[in-house]
Parts: sequence; C-alpha cells; structure tokens
Amino acid sequence: MAKVWVLDTETKGTGAHVVPLEQVLRREAPETKPLFVPPKRAPRPEPEPEPRPPLKFKVVDLMTEEVLLEDVGLAEAVNRLEEIRSVVDVRTYVWDQTAADWRLLTLGEQKALWELRGPSPAPSTSTR
Repeated sequence: MAKVWVLDTETKGTGAHVVPLEQVLRREAPETKPLFVPPKRAPRPEPEPEPRPPLKFKVVDLMTEEVLLEDVGLAEAVNRLEEIRSVVDVRTYVWDQTAADWRLLTLGEQKALWELRGPSPAPSTSTR
C-alpha cells in the first residue's frame, strides 16, 4: 500500500518538510488555553470646563472715535447705551479671551445688547 505524504509546516526555522500523513494525524492537538478578554474600561468623566469670566465691553463713539467705556461689565455698558441715541451711533466691542483682543459685535449682537436697555424716555413734547 502506498503512503500518503503531506507538507508539514509546523517546523520552526526556515521552512517545511514532507512527512507521512499518519505522523501528522497522530500528533496531539496543541493545548489551548481559554482566551482572556479584559472588560471594557469605564469611560473617564469629562473634566468640568473652567467657569467663563464675565464679559467685558468697550463702547466707541462712531463719529469721533472716542472711547466712551472700556473694560466694563454688562450692566455698566447697558447703562451707558441708554444715553446713546441709536445703536448705529456707537461701535460695541467685547473682550475675546482666546484672541486676547477686542472683537467688534455684529449688528445683531449690538441690537440684542441694545434691547437690554431700560425703557427709553419719551421724547419731550413741549409746546411754546
């Protein structure tokens, strides 16, 4: 009876060699250990963001380029805006921490700030 030969690739080193099939079948299966899968880690809690410092405003007269207010809080800026005739008469800036510079408010932002003002006084109607 003819032997059946197979290529044995279990050799360590440079290559494989040809062995009889019976020799490969008689080998014991390598001992397998159970696979260990570590449990998933609990997610780290997000660090709490730094509290934002209060906004600082700068108000500049549009016509004269005179700085009316600088480095003031919201309440003081709104109080000063009550004395201004129109939102387009001044340029309002806010301090940008990341750029370390004053950022001009958009017209929409200026109008939102303008809306915080108290009720504007009624124009005086004096009849002479």
